[in-house]
Amino acid sequence: MAKLLSHIDPALAEWLIAQPLFFVASAPLAADGHVNLSPRGLDSFRVLGGHEVVWLDRFGSGNETAAHLLENGRITLMFCAFEGEPRIIRLYGRGTVLLPQSAEFALLRPLFPAQPEPVRQIVRVAVERIQSSCGFGVPQMTLDAQRDELLAWHRRKGDEGLERYHREKNSHSIDGLPAPLPK
Repeated sequence: MAKLLSHIDPALAEWLIAQPLFFVASAPLAADGHVNLSPRGLDSFRVLGGHEVVWLDRFGSGNETAAHLLENGRITLMFCAFEGEPRIIRLYGRGTVLLPQSAEFALLRPLFPAQPEPVRQIVRVAVERIQSSCGFGVPQMTLDAQRDELLAWHRRKGDEGLERYHREKNSHSIDGLPAPLPK
């Protein structure tokens, strides 16, 4: 049932962007390291081309993905259709973390005009493999609303509080790998 796709065409790009939730998986090289799997939402995903995507990454409880990408670059994104026809798309590739002080971040940030500051980083993925599968086992669910707790938490922390939190809680993975920090 799985099928390899040659590229992200306009119809697939539209479908990917329409999904309110996607999952990001990464892992360290160490055999005893922890595989990370994180949900993402909040209209944070964009398609740049047939083999390139980005997402806006906010401050959170950890920064595993960034640490893993810094170490080895491997990443997988998975999208599931919770409404409509069953469908799963996996994007396998190599990721790069773009920090707010970088020129590339400044070029890509306008792709997310409705997303308020603060933003921790943008993750850019060079997609090497695109695989679709049936999704027959994924339940049908209806989205009630996006949660606003993360953005409210950001507002309560403020810029200085988030910077301190980032340095204290997001500077290393749970396996001790360094994660990129803004200057």
